[in-house]
Amino acid sequence: MTTLSRPRGLLIDAMGTLLEPAAPVAVTYARKAAAVGITVSPEQIGPAFHAAYRAAPPMAFPDRSVKSLDQQEKEWWLACVGDAFQRAGQPLARTVLRQLTGQLFYHYASPDAWVVPEDVPRCLQRWHGAGLKLAVVSNFDSRLDSLLETLWLRHWFTAVLVSSRCGVAKPDARLFHLALERLELLPHEVWHLGDAAADLQGARAAGIRCILVQRTQSFPPNTAAGMMEG
Repeated sequence: MTTLSRPRGLLIDAMGTLLEPAAPVAVTYARKAAAVGITVSPEQIGPAFHAAYRAAPPMAFPDRSVKSLDQQEKEWWLACVGDAFQRAGQPLARTVLRQLTGQLFYHYASPDAWVVPEDVPRCLQRWHGAGLKLAVVSNFDSRLDSLLETLWLRHWFTAVLVSSRCGVAKPDARLFHLALERLELLPHEVWHLGDAAADLQGARAAGIRCILVQRTQSFPPNTAAGMMEG
């Protein structure tokens, strides 16, 4: 049996791995909709949002010659939220859609909207102390920077790569290649921790070993978390 060598670096997904929503997304969307006069149940908007999110184009903006990154990110979410409510049978007037999307955007920019699983700080401290180079690789937007700062996680990472700013999104291997460049490491020297098929597909395409994290439990002992114990 082949023995895997210990990595020199870890690439880590953000949403669903480092961070989790403090409340179910469907519940938050239903509450925010009610605040602008739209009645929709979590059972309606939950599946509709996930379908809209999956159908949306990659959150990656390589061309910012005309529009700013902030503008492109907000327009991406405007389209996604609009599609979600359309799929839920609640098409929104443009003014209501803009109001609701703005409220959701700023809600999820707040650290109060997120929780850090209790094993995350402990693992990051262990990995950093063991000399591993760490980077975040996320299909998210530039709000992640301030979230990691306010949740006291940013200082563990050499780099934070978000798809919107990098202009490429997982499962495209190029996002992983950018992370390798920032860490100055080779694919065989790095592992990736994530929670989605895009993490697995993208890491494999880049020649990187991927470990999928199930956030219903702590990092299992046979993953990189346990590797650093003792």
